[in-house]
Order: sequence, then structure tokens, then C-alpha cells
Amino acid sequence: MAELKALIFDVDGTLAETERDGHRPAFNQAFADAGLDWNWSAERYGELLEVSGGKERMRAFVQQSQPDLVLPEEFASLDEFIKSLHAVKTRYYEQAAAAGKIPLRPGVKRLLNEAREKGVRLAIATTTTPANVKALLENTLGAESLDWFEVIAAGDMVPQKKPAPDIFEYALAHLKLPPENCLAFEDTNNGLLSAVQSGLKTVITVNDYTQQQDFSQAALVISDLGEPSAPFKVISGQVGDARYFDIALARKICA
Repeated sequence: MAELKALIFDVDGTLAETERDGHRPAFNQAFADAGLDWNWSAERYGELLEVSGGKERMRAFVQQSQPDLVLPEEFASLDEFIKSLHAVKTRYYEQAAAAGKIPLRPGVKRLLNEAREKGVRLAIATTTTPANVKALLENTLGAESLDWFEVIAAGDMVPQKKPAPDIFEYALAHLKLPPENCLAFEDTNNGLLSAVQSGLKTVITVNDYTQQQDFSQAALVISDLGEPSAPFKVISGQVGDARYFDIALARKICA
């Protein structure tokens, strides 16, 4: 039996509803500032989420919907333009986080605190930027929460983003743990594929953007982590008598 030693969390859509409450509005604000008539609806953004990474998402959108885009004179390439847009978008995201507009999902704070109390190590493996991770954690859990996570694997630290396994492999290498001693938490099929290719058992908490995706390779699929007063809904997998996700359930899944 494998012993649970660490939990590895995705961020966007997993720790918080960042896509709905943070990223999409921030993208649209950045587009407006640049004088672009782009406005990503919830439906369009859901489609674009099939592409991991904000800069990659913008590039895919241009290729699909703006093939005749004329770049502003100050930019020599599409990559430069996208990098500039993304920097503005990140500032808007940070402002939203600071204003308390991006709360954690149910059960997240409770599970993180329990893991710390019981000596289970914590890590992050995400395609979002380190700045976005910092903004979310500081404004939901406090500045000290950055130190709760032994590894924050984020953004462009690895060559390929999810569904490639690179970011989870990076986290595992820095934790110096084999995948059988860890449990991953994700919300998308791309994230699940990344984790599974790394050898990790994975728990999925779905959201409005991802609930119809294929999660057949997940160890457990639930609505959210749940709270004692607000139980989770089990979509697939076995939880016994558990009504919310805790370290005891994590250990059963890891074993």
C-alpha cells in the first residue's frame, strides 16, 4: 500500500473559480484597453479553455478568428503583442483578486489546513503564471500561505503545458517523491491527462466549464471538495461514507 505524503493542486478552476470570476473578465478588459473589439463570451471562453495557457489561448483565438489581424506599429511580432496583452490582463486579474472577487472553492481552505496539521506536504502544478498564483493565495489565505506549498510549479517553468506531463513531473522532482505517494487535484481533462501521464492518481472537482469533459481516467470525480455542512456530489468513484473530501479519503484513494 502506498502512503500518502503530498497533495498537488492545479489552481485555475480547482482552488478557485478563477476562469469565470478572474481570467475571462480580465482578458476582456485588456482587449478593450488595446482598442480591440474582441469580447470572449462564457461560451467562447469555454471553447478556448481546450488550450492550456493564457498566451497560448490568445494565439489560438487569433489563428481561428482573427487571421487578418494587423498588429499595432509598436509590435514587431504577434508573440510580442500577445505578451503585452497578457501582462495587462494579469494586472486586471491581480486587481480582481485583491478586491476579493475570486473566492476559494468549497472545502479548499479546510483541506489545506487539515493537510498541514497532519503533516501532508503541499505543492502546486499549474499553467497559470506565478503572479496569478501569488495574487490568489495572498488574497484568499494570506501572504503566509505561499510558504505552505513546498513547490509552486507554474507558467513557463517547463517546455510544454498541460496536457503534457511536464509541470507535474517538475513538481514531483522538486518534492523528491514518486507519484504513488502523491495525489493530484484537477478540474479539466487536459489537467487530468497531464497528471495521469505523470503516474498520479487524480481527483477531479468539476465546474461549469468542464463538467461534460471525459474524466474516465480519474480516481474520483466530485462536484467540489465539500464541507461538513454542504456535502459534495459524487459523479464517479467510491467515497464510502464520506460526505466531504478530507485526508482520510485522500489516504484511501492513494493506497
